Amino acid sequence: MTRNAGILEMFKRAHRTGGTMVEIFKSLSLFIIGASIIWSATHFYVHLIHRGYATLQDLLLLFVYLEIGAMTGIYFKTGKLPVRFLIYVAVTAIARYLVVDVDHLKAMSVLTMSIAVIVLMAALWVSDHIHSSED
Repeated sequence: MTRNAGILEMFKRAHRTGGTMVEIFKSLSLFIIGASIIWSATHFYVHLIHRGYATLQDLLLLFVYLEIGAMTGIYFKTGKLPVRFLIYVAVTAIARYLVVDVDHLKAMSVLTMSIAVIVLMAALWVSDHIHSSED
């Protein structure tokens, strides 16, 4: 009986240690991701200052940095990854791509990406209505 209790206690300790290690890894990874976002956004912004102006595509890229940073911060604080921010990032990235490369895109590609934005926005709408009905 004591042997089984000792083995059970060992497994409990291993489980707690594993959970702690996962939390440390998650926190360290989020910190690295957050620092990388700040570094990249700052580097890009300094480039804009040296250039002396910002285009629409530059501003959209800054919004992508902002949204990814906000998403990372929310995940760090709450432990939940807000799907809403992933959708914002996707919509902004598609919009940026359309603005940057619209001259080089075929009509079907523009149509496909526009439909993708509509589908993503519909997903946000559905998500809002599901969450508002739960309240």
